[in-house]
Amino acid sequence: MVEAKRETGPRDEPERRQQRRWVPALAGWLALLAGLLDVIGAMKPEWHHRMLVRVSDVFPGALSNVARTATVITGLLMLLLSHALRRRKRRAWRAVVALLALSIVLHIMKNLAIGEGVVAALMLATLIHYRGEFYAVGDPRTRWRALYAGAVLAAASFVIGLSFMLLNHRSLEAHYSYLDRIRHVAMGLVGMHGPVYFNTERRDDLFSLTLGALGLLTALVVGYLFLRPAEPVPALSDEDEERVRELLERHGHRDSLGYFSLRRDKSVVWSNSGKACITYRVVSGVILAGGDPLGDPEAWPGAIEEFMVLADRHAWVPGVMGCSELGAEIWCRETGLTALELGDEAIVNVEEFSLDGRSMRNVRQMVNRVGRQGYVAEIRRERDFEPAELKALWDQADAWRGTDTERGFSMALGRVGEPGDGECAIATAIKDGELHAFLHFVPWGPDGLSLDLMRRDRNAQPGLNDYLIAEALKQASTMGIRQMSLNFAMFRSALARGERIGAGPVLRVWCGLLVFLSRWFQIESLYKFNAKFNPVWEPRFFVFPGLNDVPRMVLAALEAEAFIVWPRLRIPGLRRPRKRPVATKPDPVNA
Repeated sequence: MVEAKRETGPRDEPERRQQRRWVPALAGWLALLAGLLDVIGAMKPEWHHRMLVRVSDVFPGALSNVARTATVITGLLMLLLSHALRRRKRRAWRAVVALLALSIVLHIMKNLAIGEGVVAALMLATLIHYRGEFYAVGDPRTRWRALYAGAVLAAASFVIGLSFMLLNHRSLEAHYSYLDRIRHVAMGLVGMHGPVYFNTERRDDLFSLTLGALGLLTALVVGYLFLRPAEPVPALSDEDEERVRELLERHGHRDSLGYFSLRRDKSVVWSNSGKACITYRVVSGVILAGGDPLGDPEAWPGAIEEFMVLADRHAWVPGVMGCSELGAEIWCRETGLTALELGDEAIVNVEEFSLDGRSMRNVRQMVNRVGRQGYVAEIRRERDFEPAELKALWDQADAWRGTDTERGFSMALGRVGEPGDGECAIATAIKDGELHAFLHFVPWGPDGLSLDLMRRDRNAQPGLNDYLIAEALKQASTMGIRQMSLNFAMFRSALARGERIGAGPVLRVWCGLLVFLSRWFQIESLYKFNAKFNPVWEPRFFVFPGLNDVPRMVLAALEAEAFIVWPRLRIPGLRRPRKRPVATKPDPVNA
């Protein structure tokens, strides 16, 4: 049935377009180079030595200055659009085509640069010929892009202004300090003349006109981006959430990560039959899915097909984090993507778990030591807590975090106490009526739990997390729980094999690199922590298009998991208040 769809209709487009990936890549780099040459060439007119006649004999000096200023603007816009052109954006293609057509005229007007005009014409003809390769629609937009664009344009304007004075330093009337030059650029961007003067009036007029045009361009772009209607950030709608919960009730036992699909910052794409879906998030041009598709495995190919069509429509790079072996097989078979073993998930059989035996000696001693200190552990479903209890627990756990950055995407829910989450479980460690450790679990089918959150008081007894997990495993059987998924250990097999006698030099180097990276990322520590409970290791996979996309996808994955957090501008009045879960029933609760 899936194959029949691929034989006819627009579903063939992604495969055909993938065969010409060099077209948008080359076009983007050429646009970048053309924009750079336009900006530099307009700032240093003496670089053009191939003029057939003096431009002043054909065009008035004022008109030539206007043409040079316009060339700087078009070059700067080409620089900004080059990245979108590489991503096949249709709007970027239209803008670059218009800019190239304009630049042909400007090259003739500013200095009769026939060669530059011919190059722009050839590039214009090439883009029109391959116009079918630029098909992607625009990404969801927000007004924060106005601030980003304003910062980029302002920085570029200062660079252009200071570079102009540097390249034309012999034309300056005096040796001006850097502070004077910066002041002159800043004043020129708002239409005022600063302390810097050139020897010739024409060069002075050109510089003032260029700065004024750059300032006007910055104001217009920022104003347009800020005032245009903002598209809402993709999120899980109430209807989609209800349908996802229905799938979890029927098929939630298949994947321990299934419940994390209910994160509020994910969107969802459905198969045509509605029997399967994939939740995802778009980060830096990468569309990331977490875990396996939800629903009947027979319907997974339909959801995967819709996912790939969505990725192609927006020119997003598709990827999957943490899918199972079955999920990786289906993804690779249906899409031609590549799978790489990312790590292992630690799964403990509750009925077989015991602290007896030599292998559990260290954990047993740690648990007994903590227990003698007077700590009491308890695990309950969220529905068994009072709203005030849940709010107090979350407030305390939130205070222990110590940072505004909440990590997690594929294996984190990011909330406590919301309606519909009553099957989630909370394990607490209390001493003298005071909370000292907190574990949060999400449902994994009717008889499983998957660890979501683990926090503790940093001043409390060492080994408190070991104690609480061991006690939660011992008490979970009373709740009908048969299996419990603990933390995910990245590259677990490489660390395990690298520690064995006889490991080869390549494996030892790889293991050493992972240990080194563990200083910043919890790689070795999570593996050793999970291994103490003698779990069954289930491999998890990372699915991606090809090696060329790996660096971009790794950065997107780190950003999605909040291991990389880019600095953001925050303006009073525009900053959204931070929402926190308030455990009230039956009213909705903020996440």
